[in-house]
Amino acid sequence: MSICQGQAVTLATIGAIAYQLGSLYGEAINNLLKQQLLSATDITAIGCHGQTVWHQPTGKRPFTLQLGDNNRIVALTNITEVGDFRRRDMAYGGQGAPLVPAFHHKVLSHPDQNRIILNIGGIANLTTLFGNSIIKGYDTGPGNMLLDIWVNQHLNKPYDNNGDWARSGRVNKSLLAEMLADPYFKRPAPKSTGREYFNYAWLQKYLTSYLNLSAQDIQATLAELTIRSIVDQVLLYDKADCLLVCGGGAKNSYLMARLSELLTNIVVASTDKYGLSGDNVEALAFAWLAARTLSGLPGNLPSVTGANQETVLGAIYPANSE
Repeated sequence: MSICQGQAVTLATIGAIAYQLGSLYGEAINNLLKQQLLSATDITAIGCHGQTVWHQPTGKRPFTLQLGDNNRIVALTNITEVGDFRRRDMAYGGQGAPLVPAFHHKVLSHPDQNRIILNIGGIANLTTLFGNSIIKGYDTGPGNMLLDIWVNQHLNKPYDNNGDWARSGRVNKSLLAEMLADPYFKRPAPKSTGREYFNYAWLQKYLTSYLNLSAQDIQATLAELTIRSIVDQVLLYDKADCLLVCGGGAKNSYLMARLSELLTNIVVASTDKYGLSGDNVEALAFAWLAARTLSGLPGNLPSVTGANQETVLGAIYPANSE
């Protein structure tokens, strides 16, 4: 978390974290196989995204860094692994994100319905699936990220269950307007962001003039920031029939209710109601992207990431032959 927010760090620390994450991923996979009575030979491959600690898609030297030693995962599981998905897209001038819209198109597009898929994770991102139109997808801004930071600091909870704490506060319109004026929200797509931008330091910059606000009023305002930054983008697409929501934010009844209130002409529902578990969309997407990589097929959408061509994504770490 500290690295994500710009803390100075040594190569020794990065190496140690990468090793620990690789070990944890490998152990988790082995535990799952044991629970499901499966062996390594039953699995074609693992698609491992890793943990993003820095994402800098713009500037003279764009780069992104995901930690989690892929070699360690293979050593623990002896299953072929595909990792490092984002940098190939960036090598061709893309943002390296979001990558999930290609999977959204594969499993959630409908010939007779104009759909927008919304993932509310730490960051919120949307995908437009409008018939044969060009697919668009980009990060709208913070999803649960700032909400989680604030509730953790004040209530020592990992997240605001059902948005109950946000619901108990009052939105401060002046603070909300100042935050929505941040340049990121006006930037045209393709665009992507993360914790290195929307973090506690970003929040503190705005709160210095609002020290008299209660903690729950700030939480309510942060929830409205997430909602408004999403809604402002959804309303740009006047042909949308429905907004299908996945990710942790789909379980936040307050966020879902506010989306429904502000998008009166659009059906707002969880992807669960359309046959795809909102909890598992990201995991399924990177399993699918791994399969694309192993087949030598492109995994990115240039219309989404801004890359100058389609490309195979990631690196393959083969298992040892028996």
